[in-house]
Amino acid sequence: MRIHAGRFTVRLAETVEDVAAAQRLRYKVFVEEMNAQTSPEDAKLRRERDEFDSYFDHLILIDNEAQHDDPLDYVAGVYRLLRGEVAAKQQGFYGESEYDLTKIKDYPRPTMELGRSCVGIDYRGGAAMHLLWTGLGNYVAEHDIEIMFGVASFHGADPAPLAEPLSYLHHNHLAPEDLRVRTRDEHFVPMDTVPVDQIKRASAMKQIPALIKAYIRLGGFVGEGAYVDHEFNTVDVCLLMDTSRMVNRYKEFYQRESRGATSRILG
Repeated sequence: MRIHAGRFTVRLAETVEDVAAAQRLRYKVFVEEMNAQTSPEDAKLRRERDEFDSYFDHLILIDNEAQHDDPLDYVAGVYRLLRGEVAAKQQGFYGESEYDLTKIKDYPRPTMELGRSCVGIDYRGGAAMHLLWTGLGNYVAEHDIEIMFGVASFHGADPAPLAEPLSYLHHNHLAPEDLRVRTRDEHFVPMDTVPVDQIKRASAMKQIPALIKAYIRLGGFVGEGAYVDHEFNTVDVCLLMDTSRMVNRYKEFYQRESRGATSRILG
């Protein structure tokens, strides 16, 4: 799978160097920008990596016109993708350390876990994330994925200041029972601490990260409970989506584009 759009190319990582370049971008975003913890070895290499990387497919966005001194600096955006059938043959899903994913593992339709999504600082607010999502849509169609899920994060490891946006997500976008994964009991952080009638939608939405809003606009849901990830300095929620909803929204988007509309569903 390969998509060319102007100066950009979206494709799967094909080499060890591609994966290393994806890990370099992840290091810049998660460690250097967001203050995630890392090992001395990874800090020396300036790569954010874990034992799951060898099992995931890595969807990468490349700026073909970018000038860089470091040979690993050619990746501008990344997603890593793990199909349920692959997870079952390997060591399971990454998110199992945070969430009870029994409902996903037992689900009768093809599933896929998303993770480590990020875009370089010079590419935010433009077409980069949209192009990654286009590549993601192609991957979903190619593998007949029907349920997509993954951990998405609020910056900072204190859930108290996030009470309103977390409560908004719980009250308005809680997953249906058959998909409602739950934070593991030993890590469970309630998301419904603010009563629904006390939530101001505008202020709640302002605090929700753009990626989470994008999933919600495409018909996504959240699992029950949040998780505080002290290593990554984040508060996490589990996002889930029936991909048929995403496909339909993308069809609407491309129909609007063909008519000259400029609004984008991903905001």
